[in-house]
Amino acid sequence: MSQPTLPTAEPLPAPRSGTLDRLRGAVHQLAQAERLQRALFAIADLAGADLSMRAMLEQLHAIVGTLMYARNLFMALHDPDADTLEFIYFVDEASVDIPTLSVPIPMSDMHQSLTWHLVRGGKTLRGSMNALAQQMDGQLKALGAHSSDWLGVPLRDGAQVRGVLVVQSYDQPGRYGPEDQELLEFVASHVLTALQRKQARQDLERAVTVGTAELARMNQALHAEVARRQRGERLQAALYRIAERANDLGPVQDFYRAVHHSVGELINARNFYIALLSDDGSELRFPYYVDEKQIGTKVRPLGKGLTEYVLHRGQPLLTSAAEIDRLAEDGAITKSGPSSRSWVGVPLVCEGRALGVVAVQSYQPDVTYTERDRDLLGFVSHQIASSLVRRRTTESLRLANAELEQRVAERTAELQEQIGVRRRVEAQLKHEALHDALTGLPNRSYLLERLDWLQSRLHRHPDQRFAVMFIDVDRFKLINDSMGHHAGDAVLREIGRRLSSVLRAPDMVARVGGDEFAVLVADSPAAEPAVRIARRMLEVLDEPMLVEGKRLFASASIGISLCDRAQPTATDLLRNADTAMYRAKVNGRRRFELYDEHLHSDALRVLDLENALWVAVKERQFEPFFQPIVSLLDGRVLGYEALARWHHPTEGLLAPDSFVHVAEDSGSMEAIDWQIFEQSCTAMVQMADFAGYLSVNVAPRHFRNPVFCDRMLQLLADTGLPPQRLCLEITEGALIEDPEHTSTVLHTLRSHGMALALDDFGTGYSSLGYLHRLPLLTLKIDRSFVEPLGGRGRGGSAGAQGTEGDNEAGRDPNSNPNGAASSTGAPANPSAAVVRAVLALAGSLGLNVVAEGIETPAQQSALLALGCTQGQGYLFGRPAPLHPTILIE
Repeated sequence: MSQPTLPTAEPLPAPRSGTLDRLRGAVHQLAQAERLQRALFAIADLAGADLSMRAMLEQLHAIVGTLMYARNLFMALHDPDADTLEFIYFVDEASVDIPTLSVPIPMSDMHQSLTWHLVRGGKTLRGSMNALAQQMDGQLKALGAHSSDWLGVPLRDGAQVRGVLVVQSYDQPGRYGPEDQELLEFVASHVLTALQRKQARQDLERAVTVGTAELARMNQALHAEVARRQRGERLQAALYRIAERANDLGPVQDFYRAVHHSVGELINARNFYIALLSDDGSELRFPYYVDEKQIGTKVRPLGKGLTEYVLHRGQPLLTSAAEIDRLAEDGAITKSGPSSRSWVGVPLVCEGRALGVVAVQSYQPDVTYTERDRDLLGFVSHQIASSLVRRRTTESLRLANAELEQRVAERTAELQEQIGVRRRVEAQLKHEALHDALTGLPNRSYLLERLDWLQSRLHRHPDQRFAVMFIDVDRFKLINDSMGHHAGDAVLREIGRRLSSVLRAPDMVARVGGDEFAVLVADSPAAEPAVRIARRMLEVLDEPMLVEGKRLFASASIGISLCDRAQPTATDLLRNADTAMYRAKVNGRRRFELYDEHLHSDALRVLDLENALWVAVKERQFEPFFQPIVSLLDGRVLGYEALARWHHPTEGLLAPDSFVHVAEDSGSMEAIDWQIFEQSCTAMVQMADFAGYLSVNVAPRHFRNPVFCDRMLQLLADTGLPPQRLCLEITEGALIEDPEHTSTVLHTLRSHGMALALDDFGTGYSSLGYLHRLPLLTLKIDRSFVEPLGGRGRGGSAGAQGTEGDNEAGRDPNSNPNGAASSTGAPANPSAAVVRAVLALAGSLGLNVVAEGIETPAQQSALLALGCTQGQGYLFGRPAPLHPTILIE
């Protein structure tokens, strides 16, 4: 049987060229990934290694060198706040001008360089200098050596560029490819992390070093304090020992030596002696004498030495070598023996008589005595004298001790009294610092402290909410101006007392300004408690108060702000309450308002409007619009009234009612008025074919300006408008504030030829005294009396730098000031009676009459029928710019 033939194995085919390349590429990628992994591990280890920054950077350089060609490498950190670049590592084989390491360089010094573009652009840059120059949006400025190939990546921390990492080659163009770029970008993030960790560690070490130094300083100060206290304790112990020895009736020499030893512990007493006067007063005895330059005698006759000088004066003496020479020159003493550099002598006084002297002296220039040493020796002298007297007689000692105890007691009482006075003064000063001097209420500082405490309590206990009220007295300036500041102070004191009477502990009322108060309601979880208190405050303020024999009524506007944890500071709470108070004033006074976020938004809007108004004044964005004043008989234009308009850069043309209130409060209204005055006069002069007059509205604030007349006359001179062609319209508000001053100003203006008109007549006090005393030429009947005379037209006529009929309030010219529908002009119309009365009054005084707000032919006819021949309104023309070539006829 034949064997089966086994198949012959065929040899394996040789790998194709493409497969081999892929395998080699895979091996290369695996090797590259392994090198990258090792590099990242090494970078991570470096951040925690105990290396200096320089050593760590060198290791980072070496690690990057394992991944690519990196013989030339530098790293720099960018400070975005200071806009500087700090090179922390720089290795370059070609650059000669190497930047100083760790020194911040302004980015402006590197403007348009590759590093500057890398930081500013925040994107990786790769290529030769020429290739990079073509990639830049701007000019490329070369700094340092010219490289053949350059690869730089930003060190990014989120969106911020915190530094750069750059490698470059000088010998091979195109050395760095996309793979190197991707690799360096990946490594860069880990390098930045390592640098930040290293820098954080260095910052921590510096902080520890600073803290250690501070602890050492505190320890040194503590040691100094301990040493000072130890010196004090030694002084007290020495003085105690001296006092104790004075009571010892042992051998007198032991007493003297003990005193000398105790004094020597406190001051330099190497030269110390005690001299006693003999009973007959002719000799000096030296029972104890220690001197490093001479041996003292036991007894000597009384002479003219320093010891005798102290005995005669009976006062302690602290002197120097120069003073001793002066005393010798004056003949007060006679020098003998070695010259002392410093000498202190204190008499031993008993019962008013000097028994002797205790003295110390120094022959060294570096040892001088002070007043403290003199006082110490004075204490010692008392002890020595007491001891001597005690040894002479026990009774004398008892009396001396009693006297000493009495003196100590008196001094102690004086000190206790002084301490008491000081405490009372400190308490008074603290009270004055935290309380208002006029009302005795807490002041703003006390209020802010209390607010901070309540906020801290709220932080700990969120359910313990509180409220802040801001209170402003309505029209308080009128009280001050009419009755004087003394009456105003009395009103403020009474208001403070009434507000306090409404509150309960621990609520508090404080005076925070001239006529401003603030109230803290310590327990107000909701608005009801604060609202209840606010209503009660308004009620108690409604009661009349008797001030200087007059019954006065005061009201207040109140803003309330409820506090929760969202409020960051005490000043924010006060601001919110103040904002709500301002809203209460706007809404009519004598009321309260609760703060909400809308009020804050309104306050911000007002602030923006104030700023915009000042910008508008500076950029002259205001322009006068002109409304004709005509003859009702034939429609002939007699004059023009100038009305302000604002060319807002974003909102277009604005009428006064949109900005006049804010302009008045911010103080910009006067500047706006003068711009309107100037432009109106200039425009009128340019109307060469028109011979009528210009009417401008003058607000009361202008009459408070002492140079108003001079400025107006100068404006007319500068523009060339004759004063006889200008009519100034005023309201009764200008006459009420200061009638005498206003009358003087008006007579001055009239004397120069200007006409004067009383605007909105009939809407205010309508005092006939004004018409009699003031040099008026025209009365303007308010539109509220004209409107009922006929059918209502489409809107009213604007007036003043505000609007016609109310230049202070800036009323919308299209609104009905009475809030009621117009009448049909019935014969019994009360407005017709008012107009007829005004016309009769004006006729008797020789005054012209101009009716405002004429919008319909029916109104014109009614006015003519009543005898009024001049007027203005939308029927004849709306306010518009006045051009030299346009006349309304």
